[in-house]
Amino acid sequence: MSNKDACQIIKSRYITEKSTVLEGLVNSEANPSSRRCDQAKVVFLVDVNANKQEIRKAVEEIYREEGVKVTDVNTILLKPKPRRVRGRAGKTIRKKKAIVTLRAGDRIGGRN
Repeated sequence: MSNKDACQIIKSRYITEKSTVLEGLVNSEANPSSRRCDQAKVVFLVDVNANKQEIRKAVEEIYREEGVKVTDVNTILLKPKPRRVRGRAGKTIRKKKAIVTLRAGDRIGGRN
C-alpha cells in the first residue's frame, strides 16, 4: 500500500437506494436469479487516486476485527456535474466509488 492511511483511502460508505438493494441481494428469496448471490457487496466513496489493490487492503484493514476478506473490487469514476449557486456557474467535485465484493458469509456492520 502507498504512504496513505486506510482511512484516507476509504472516505465513507456510499448509502443510496441502489446500494442498499445491492447489499440486500444476499438475503433475497423473491427472485430465483438473485438467490444465487451469496456474496455481499458494499459501496464506498474512495480517494480518486486510489487503485483497486489499495482499496482492497484498506477495507480489510479497517474491518480486520470482523474478519472481512475482499474477493473483488470494481471502481467507477464519477465526473463533475455543472451546478449553479447564487447565479454563478460551478461544478461539483469528481468522486470515485468502489463496489467491494466480500467473501461468502462475511458482513460489514453486523447486518445479516
